[in-house]
Amino acid sequence: MQALLLWLRRHPLLVIVSVLVVLDGIFLSALYQRTHGVLKVSFLNVGQGDAVFIQAPNGNQLLYDAGPPTGAVLRELSKEMSFWDRSIDVAMFSHPDMDHMGGFIDVFNQYHIDLTLEPGASSTNGVWGEAEKIIREKHIGHLIARKGMMISLGDGVYADILYPDHDVTNSETNSASIVMRIRYGDTAVLVSGDLPSNLEEYEVATYGDSLHAQVLKLGHHGSRTSSSEAWLRAVAPDVAVISAGLNNRYGHPHKEVLALLEKLHIPYLVTFKEGTINFVSDGSTIARK
Repeated sequence: MQALLLWLRRHPLLVIVSVLVVLDGIFLSALYQRTHGVLKVSFLNVGQGDAVFIQAPNGNQLLYDAGPPTGAVLRELSKEMSFWDRSIDVAMFSHPDMDHMGGFIDVFNQYHIDLTLEPGASSTNGVWGEAEKIIREKHIGHLIARKGMMISLGDGVYADILYPDHDVTNSETNSASIVMRIRYGDTAVLVSGDLPSNLEEYEVATYGDSLHAQVLKLGHHGSRTSSSEAWLRAVAPDVAVISAGLNNRYGHPHKEVLALLEKLHIPYLVTFKEGTINFVSDGSTIARK
């Protein structure tokens, strides 16, 4: 040990250079983690809830929902993000139910958030009020999501808000769910929170085949209250993703929905079987990673 200390004293420049090289390596590693050259969409395995992490080719990130308040979202984000990455550009609450936004309190405490979007619905579940308080205290940007809004994540990746198209202050929370279509070149991913079937059909009447997306996250964890046949035919996904917890008390995904997917020849993946489900897109094709 003494010999090592003596050597360090005699070669201070070498020590400085070595430290700089290490720091440079760490910086480049973190930068590489944030820039992949492809769009990455991760349906996080958060148990009985929803959380979708989106990273554009330039590294900009959007988190749509954060699952229940179990710590699962932090565990799964740590697998998708660099250890050194402590910021997420946009956080979006599809609606204020506990299984969709409960995990955001942990996210706010762990990561710097630039902007939040939510539909404008309210809840008495306690987490919603706590989230609003944190947003105010940390001076985080805050917008009410409405049809026609478009978020540019850069490098040609856009998040289009398709719904709500009206004031949902007094709506039932599921009926307030934000419908968002992520598009990159010729590829698209569609998410819809817990939007019920009657509003899915309203969206079909509004948008028709322009709802098409290669990847669709089924509404309400595969519940029979969502995923109408009209909706599935309009979106016409190559694959459906179901975010649900193993042996959940609701019986999600419901057998009626799985039977409809089989009828329409739509393959599906479930988070409690697969874990976190990743897709990557180069703008021309999208595939599971």
